[in-house]
Amino acid sequence: MDIELIEIQDFLANHPPFDQLPPAALARLPKQLTVRYFRRGSPFPPPDAAAPALYILRKGAVELHDAQGELLGKLAEGDLYAHACRDAAPAAPGVTAEDTLVYTLPCSDLAQLCRDHPACAAYFEPSAAHRLRRALDVMVAAPATGTGLMTVPVRDMIRRDPITAPPELSIRAAAQIMSAQHVSSLLIMDGEQLVGMVTDRDLRSRCIAAELPTSQPVSAIMTRTLQTVDMDTLGFQALMTMTRLNVHHLPVLDGGRVAGLLSSTDLTRFQSTNSVYLVGDIHRASSVTALAQISAKLAELQVHLISGGATANAVGQAISAITDALTLRLLELAELALGAAPVPYAWLVGGSQARREQSSHSDQDNALLVADEMQPEDDVYFAALAKFVNDGLNACGFVYCPGEVMASTAKWRQPLRVWQRYFMNWIRQPDPLALMLSSVFFDLRPLHDPANLYAGLQDKLLEQSRSNQLFLAYLTANALKNRPPLGFFRNIVLIQGGDHDHTFDIKHRGIVPIIDLARVSALAAGIPEINTSERLKAAAECGALSRDGAANLGDALEFIGTLRIRHQAQQLRAGQKADNFVSPDALSPLERGHLKEAFVLINAMQEALGQRYQAGKFS
Repeated sequence: MDIELIEIQDFLANHPPFDQLPPAALARLPKQLTVRYFRRGSPFPPPDAAAPALYILRKGAVELHDAQGELLGKLAEGDLYAHACRDAAPAAPGVTAEDTLVYTLPCSDLAQLCRDHPACAAYFEPSAAHRLRRALDVMVAAPATGTGLMTVPVRDMIRRDPITAPPELSIRAAAQIMSAQHVSSLLIMDGEQLVGMVTDRDLRSRCIAAELPTSQPVSAIMTRTLQTVDMDTLGFQALMTMTRLNVHHLPVLDGGRVAGLLSSTDLTRFQSTNSVYLVGDIHRASSVTALAQISAKLAELQVHLISGGATANAVGQAISAITDALTLRLLELAELALGAAPVPYAWLVGGSQARREQSSHSDQDNALLVADEMQPEDDVYFAALAKFVNDGLNACGFVYCPGEVMASTAKWRQPLRVWQRYFMNWIRQPDPLALMLSSVFFDLRPLHDPANLYAGLQDKLLEQSRSNQLFLAYLTANALKNRPPLGFFRNIVLIQGGDHDHTFDIKHRGIVPIIDLARVSALAAGIPEINTSERLKAAAECGALSRDGAANLGDALEFIGTLRIRHQAQQLRAGQKADNFVSPDALSPLERGHLKEAFVLINAMQEALGQRYQAGKFS
């Protein structure tokens, strides 16, 4: 092989998906490529192309635009442009932003490569969003290493009797059964014999996408060849089977009789049940010391959940539920020691706890909202209550907030009328301090609020924020300061020097930008939801975000968040303190590729939001 072909082969070997090819296939590939050069400002793809092809950028840069001319993204060294090879994907026209060198591979050769090598086929999903969703599915389906699934049989995980239907039932009727029963799959039975299964995916791909009339029998779209497990199969073995076959449901048999259906969700849910036992222990604890001993198990729980295949959302919900239980128990112990409160109050939590997105032992953010009939002398009680709870949380590993955003700080322990004034001032005069505090106080959630004090305050702040375009513009400009760490050539920009050399902050450069986007969209639309995923879904429902944009951000949040908690789990297993600084070298080439695509999606949504609220005027 001549030197030029060797250079091309070396280049391909360092970029997905070609890095997944076996040596022989990789060695053949350079001979199938054509080299093309484009001057800056050239249309892309080239109008004079002899045949549709995959374009592999070797040097240079390409800007891609939608039909309205809006910038969709940029391609740089190592990026691929495969629109011409995807029948269902509309081409995204572009222009070379500088002199550009590309390798082209005919679509027919690419199709053969994908047929021969499934790893390549998976990479060429129709869109970056689809590839990200697939990557997330793979992460969730990864084999678990937790001891629970290693020892517990499937019979202990089945939650309900199987939902079945006969093969002659119409597709429409089958879908109605699935909807009514809140299930994502349906077993098809011919008498006592299992003959097939239908899932949500089958309804989408084999019926809706194929334009098959829903009056057709469900047997027309069912999967006929099924892998089953028996009641005594271990959970780990069942998960290994799902992973190997790339399926999410397994019929369960008991002596040849259909006994139920096991899903990947059932396996993850089983791994999560340990958090329930911890909450029970918390409710029975009679001292701060006992609570601190229970809280010490949180890191182990996080590792256990991640080992069981839990995603960032599942971990966040579980950890936040335990933090909620700890806080409520501390409030109960405080009232036992201090007596009943002189007037009604609400204990408000902020930040990641409010959003139910915590990882183990973050710092605490909280506040006290007291009824307006509070007298000055009543603050002696509430100051003691706040100190008891804040000290207790600190003893449990949730350290004091560095910015003192806690109920023990007098400023954040106020009657309702003062809180109303706070929020009105922040919205009407969005100075830097107000914008900094927005990440905590516009994400508040009432944890203890028997008099329902917070509901009226939240209604007023949402009404004011929704109608104040200046506040939204400033809030958006502030949110856009947190950018994904992508350089011009879509390389991940790393920290240089110091304790975190050659890493990037996956939380503040990957997760926080999505949280900020969701918050702005929620406040602009008057959406009361606090959890980021719920905010994105609600924003899509009311038109504050496009459905595709919201879904893409949701997938990016889950993918990046899951990379983060897995990084933390590795540190916790090694006895280290968990942090957010990830080295790209610790990620596989495919994970790095998907991470970059997630960053590009975030960048695009940031640009769109900035244009909507003219945030550039206030940055």
